[in-house]
Amino acid sequence: MACFSIKVPENYSGAERLDKYVASLPDGMNRSKLKAGLCSISVNGRNQKISYKVKPRDEIYIQWEDNVPDDIEPENIPLDIIFENDDVLVINKKQGMVTHPAAGNWSGTLVNALLYYLGRQKIHQDKTSGGQEALVRCRPGIVHRLDKDTSGIIITAKNRDAEEFLSREFKSHRGIVKEYICICQGRPQFSTGIIKTGMIRDVRDRQRFKAVEDLSQGKLAVSVYKCIACYGDYSLMKVRIKTGRTHQIRVHMRYLNCPVLGDPIYSKGDRLFPKATLMLHSRYLKIKLPGSNEPAVFKTETPERFKKVLAVLHKKYSKTILSD
Repeated sequence: MACFSIKVPENYSGAERLDKYVASLPDGMNRSKLKAGLCSISVNGRNQKISYKVKPRDEIYIQWEDNVPDDIEPENIPLDIIFENDDVLVINKKQGMVTHPAAGNWSGTLVNALLYYLGRQKIHQDKTSGGQEALVRCRPGIVHRLDKDTSGIIITAKNRDAEEFLSREFKSHRGIVKEYICICQGRPQFSTGIIKTGMIRDVRDRQRFKAVEDLSQGKLAVSVYKCIACYGDYSLMKVRIKTGRTHQIRVHMRYLNCPVLGDPIYSKGDRLFPKATLMLHSRYLKIKLPGSNEPAVFKTETPERFKKVLAVLHKKYSKTILSD
C-alpha cells in the first residue's frame, strides 16, 4: 500500500480534476498509474472521487496499490452457511476473513470463496476504469460488509436481481435490524443509549476514524446500545446500528470510553487478556428477502472466543447489571 498526501497552496487559482492536479505535481503520479490501483481518496477528511475539483487549501490524501492482480480467482474456502435459497446466501463469516478483494487482500476473501461455491468463473479486472469503479466487479453479490476481524452474519446475493433488491433495502434501511455483541474495556455511564455523531477520518492516522459531535462533519453514524452486564471493568454490550459506516461500532464504543476488547486500532493492550482478538460479532439480522412480504430473521451462536473470555470474567468478577 502506498500513500500520497499534499496540501493545495492558498494561492491556487485553478479548478482541475484531482487526478489531473496530482499528475501535474513534481512528485505526483501519472493518471493511469493512479487509476489502476486507486484504493481511496479523501479531501479534508471526507471521501471524494477522482473527478473532484481541487480548491485552495484542500488537504488531499490518496492510497493506492501498484500490484493489482489481473484476475480474482475462485478459491475452495469452507463457508459456514446459515441459509440458502435461489436468491441469497446467508453466511456466518469467520473472524479474519476479508469480505471482498481490495488493497492488500486480493485472495482468501469471501468473494473468492463465493465464486468457487457458486461455480463461477474468475473475474477479470478492468484496470482502466479507475477508482472504486475498478473494484465493483470484484464484489459480486456483496451488498454490505463486515470488517476483517468482525465475525458473524453477512447476507450475499446470488444473482443481479437479488443484489439490486438487497442494495435498495440496505440503502433505505426499511425494517432492517442488524445487531452485534461485543465485549468492551470499561463500563458505560448508562445501561442504554443512542450514539449519534458524525464520523470522519483521523487526520493523524488515516487508518482510523473518529466520532465528532458536529453532525455536519463527515457522515452521520447512529448506534443504539444496551449494556447486558458488567464484570469488573469489562462490559458485555449489545449494539444495533442504524447506519453502516466503516468501523462504526468500534468508533462509537471508543466514544463511550468503552473500546472493544482486542481492537488493534481503537483500544490499548489488555492486562487480563493480552492475546485477545477483536471481540465484535454480528449475531442477528432481520431483513426482507426477494419475493417475500415478511422479513426473515437469522441468528448465530456466541463465538468460542467470546465464551472463553466470559468464562474468565465470570470466575474473576461478580456480574453487575447497570441501572440508569
